[in-house]
Amino acid sequence: MYEFENIADKPLAEKVSDAIIELIITNKIKSGEKLPNEFQLAESLKVGRSTIREAVKILVSRNIVEIRRGSGTFVCQEPGVVDDPLGFTFVKDKKQLAMDLISVRMLIEPQMSALAARNADESDLREISDLCLKIEQLIKNNKDHTETDIAFHASIARASRNIVLQSIIPIIDRSGIDFITTLTRRILKDETIKTHRKIVDAILNHDEQAASEAMVEHLSTNLHYMQLEIKDNHNI
Repeated sequence: MYEFENIADKPLAEKVSDAIIELIITNKIKSGEKLPNEFQLAESLKVGRSTIREAVKILVSRNIVEIRRGSGTFVCQEPGVVDDPLGFTFVKDKKQLAMDLISVRMLIEPQMSALAARNADESDLREISDLCLKIEQLIKNNKDHTETDIAFHASIARASRNIVLQSIIPIIDRSGIDFITTLTRRILKDETIKTHRKIVDAILNHDEQAASEAMVEHLSTNLHYMQLEIKDNHNI
């Protein structure tokens, strides 16, 4: 029988939702995989099926599981990562937000790239190289490379072996992406290809300093053209 922690004032459904999270972690249930059904969970946790339903609703609201009608309950692709977790939807000045996000990335991603150069294994190197090449192909074919670019930076975060970076980099990179993407489509095609290649080459060579410097160049270029774009729009 599962023993729930005696947390004062915490509803049973919340305790059960925590227990289901523990079950997902302990049993290594991966993103996209199915959870035991409602009856099995109720039996395992020794609670009523109505409590299981309430617990699952909590997990759905936290983007940990999703219910597929007629199929069951599945672990989300990015469990626990909700849309706009930092509340940037309510920031009125999206251009300033985009610049501030680049500034934050400047504080984090150069060191992240250095860690990736130090810790990346062969699988990481293949993934980073493949995503870099895919971005180049999308740019040359005038296709949107936004999601692939986010995946590229996320792959570097994974190669860093820092668990926190792996979680926060996709969130930061995705926030304010609309303005950055518009700018990239118009101006930064060649610069993106060139600086991405420098980042990848440095990581492939396990050169920590070069990886950090290449990421600084990449982000500085984005910030520079972003500032010019905003200035030009103000002058119109």
